[in-house]
Amino acid sequence: MTDIHQTAIVDENAKIGQNVSIGPYSAIGPEVELGDGIELISHVVISGRTTIGANTRVFPFASIGHQPQDQKYNGEASSLEIGCNNVIREYVTMNPGTEGGGMVTRIGNNCLFMISAHVAHDCQLGDHIVMSNVATLAGHVTVEDCAIIGGLAAVHQFCRIGTMSIIGGCSKVVQDIPPYMMADGNPAATRALNKEGLKRNDVSEETQTALKQAHRILFRENLTFTKGVEKARAEIPASDEIEHLLTFIETSQRGIAR
Repeated sequence: MTDIHQTAIVDENAKIGQNVSIGPYSAIGPEVELGDGIELISHVVISGRTTIGANTRVFPFASIGHQPQDQKYNGEASSLEIGCNNVIREYVTMNPGTEGGGMVTRIGNNCLFMISAHVAHDCQLGDHIVMSNVATLAGHVTVEDCAIIGGLAAVHQFCRIGTMSIIGGCSKVVQDIPPYMMADGNPAATRALNKEGLKRNDVSEETQTALKQAHRILFRENLTFTKGVEKARAEIPASDEIEHLLTFIETSQRGIAR
């Protein structure tokens, strides 16, 4: 049973799943697809070629799928893909992709977007991400699984935010934040291992110890990243987490915040 409030405007061409609730004064465009069990509480506007996965909740005054804030955008039929089980709080804005970024903005599953968070065009987000109040991503940002972005933090375009990392509130992120680390400041710098994040994600004590050793080599021994990665590979037992951290650093285009 789908429940559409009498004040909501839902285009006849929109695709609406089962057990969807569309609250008062919401507006749904013709190319929108809503999965099963979605709840739009009220005053939600969803436009463009936007797909939202099952069991996502969207709170009042969220604006989803409208034209990117990119002066190069020329009306191309780009899209926004949002996964399942997300929570999108009040005044959140999310924009579709552009021709210059692959034509699609993607958001994974089980994420929380707190009040006034912004996801710009062509961003690529994984699963279990938290964006706190007024956290903002510029265009073309990549955020890996289980990352947390603190309130009022701003991330420069084309930056990458590594898995299980955490960025402190009010930080200015202009370079890549490595996986498993805590970053903070203006500009943001890598401060320490994100021990609490690793614990919450059931990373073993052995792996945490190895990552702590990698942090010391990469960020405390005054080595270039090239030398630090070489030393870390020589001295630290191999694991998926260590390899991901070192490969992330090796493949950075904007540089690593240190």
